Amino acid sequence: MPSQRLMRIHSPEFKAMADRVLEVSALTSRLNCLPFDDEAGKAELLAQILGRPLPARATIYPPFFTDHGLSIELGERVFINQNCTFLDYSGIRIGARTMIGPKVTFITSGHPVDPEERRHYLTGAPIDVAENVWIGAGATILPGVSIGRDAVVAAGAVVADDVPAASLVTGVKADVQRRW
Repeated sequence: MPSQRLMRIHSPEFKAMADRVLEVSALTSRLNCLPFDDEAGKAELLAQILGRPLPARATIYPPFFTDHGLSIELGERVFINQNCTFLDYSGIRIGARTMIGPKVTFITSGHPVDPEERRHYLTGAPIDVAENVWIGAGATILPGVSIGRDAVVAAGAVVADDVPAASLVTGVKADVQRRW
């Protein structure tokens, strides 16, 4: 698992990130109001959101949500269905020919578990999805996860650990890990 990053809230780095969040929120609001067949308008706004044009034959169906945009790397022929959320400040890489169902959420940042640190820091780790992966509707991929080539993540799964190549992962289960 990649090392976790720590950012102090109210730092210059946090301020720059917060400014980008406001900018991208305005861009995604415009994107999500366009007529579905306005391909030129979608391409222009997605290029501003991502900081570059979409790769060849990659598709993103609005509505689409992201908090940063510049840390999303998409391979060719990636398909992202409607209502997906990419909280990408720590980086999200999606390999070629990956299919992402509706309402999938990628989260690369969070807060420390310690209650004293929670309001003072953001934590984060990148998400890496290999080639030819299928992520089912409503799945949630958490910080630091890598998903191997040809894997399938079942609809509704919450993925907190790495997924081996050519495997199927399922399930949503919360367990008490510790108390304080």
